[in-house]
Amino acid sequence: MSNNSTDSSNEAVLSSSDGFTTFSFGGRHIRFKAPYSLERYVDVVRWDDGYLVVLAKYRHNAEPEEEYIDLKPILDGLYIDSASFLKPIKSVRIA
Repeated sequence: MSNNSTDSSNEAVLSSSDGFTTFSFGGRHIRFKAPYSLERYVDVVRWDDGYLVVLAKYRHNAEPEEEYIDLKPILDGLYIDSASFLKPIKSVRIA
């Protein structure tokens, strides 16, 4: 969900490749296992302080499906302070 009033320094990037999802922001690239049949992320529907609603294209479905990603437990599991990491992010775009 891109916001025209937000400059790119407050924008994170979501991508997928080789069975992994990557969330990039501020020089950090957080990689985690993606659902097995994910082909690609299509669009960001909503960004809410670490919680993403995205449209994702899966091999088993011709149409994109809503997918939900909660980054807080992922960041916490990596010993990254989720509150300070997520606070400056104003928007997320698909790579």
